[in-house]
Amino acid sequence: MSRMPVYFLSHGGGPWPYVDGMRQLFARTECEFKVLPDRLPAKPKAVLVITGHWEEDAFTVSTADRPPMMYDYGGFPEHTYHIQYPAPGSPALAARVKKLLSNIGLPVGEDPQRGFDHGTFVPPRRTYSCRAGAGFSS
Repeated sequence: MSRMPVYFLSHGGGPWPYVDGMRQLFARTECEFKVLPDRLPAKPKAVLVITGHWEEDAFTVSTADRPPMMYDYGGFPEHTYHIQYPAPGSPALAARVKKLLSNIGLPVGEDPQRGFDHGTFVPPRRTYSCRAGAGFSS
């Protein structure tokens, strides 16, 4: 079994892929997102996202089975507040992450209501939406 790499993915500015003029600014970023799956040793079973847009007093994991959308930006065109990213959550993976953090003595909470903020949905949506069988529209 191959170990999967860890990546830091900058999500760019707000909902850039959906705003005329902004998408051109991040064209190189989008190209890198699109080739990312080809760089992996295998198709991932899950993706763990750590977002800087979620601040709590302790590490907190989302335990939602179907995370809602969070439009944590302002001043963008109306259509950007209707973007959908219907990826499932993984309560089982969330429980494992919580246990691993607890095992090393870190306080950790859970939130069954937390949704996908733009730091969470922009990179994977651009990475997988253009691939055959991804199930997401661009």
